[in-house]
Amino acid sequence: QVQLVESGGGLVQPGGSLRLSCTYSGLTLNRYAITWFSQAPGKEREGVSCISDRDEYTYYDDSVKGRFTSSRDIAKNTVYLQMDSLKPEDTAIYYCAAVFLGIEAMPETRWDIPSLYNYWGKGTLVTVSS
Repeated sequence: QVQLVESGGGLVQPGGSLRLSCTYSGLTLNRYAITWFSQAPGKEREGVSCISDRDEYTYYDDSVKGRFTSSRDIAKNTVYLQMDSLKPEDTAIYYCAAVFLGIEAMPETRWDIPSLYNYWGKGTLVTVSS
């Protein structure tokens, strides 16, 4: 069974930083990708960043390029999202999600589609406010 658990959210002032963690289990027998999504109140869920199981590639939404960095620690079964220069518009619940892949890598044009992912954590709240 697959489990994803997010942590690291909280309240931070504009310009500050947070690091989110996504600890996962049950993803060891298949190729997969893990993606961070955000969902602000009243808004649709949006892709933030995607990282491959072997740290082969990372994808980012244009709104976070240069500010957020996705990485992973394979030994700890953990994916991280380092968020710097946070803005009030970054306020959202952040989810990590996983999808098993076939022989293909995650397409650059499809990684941010929520319906593609069938395993989700419960989310961690990030609030950026003074």
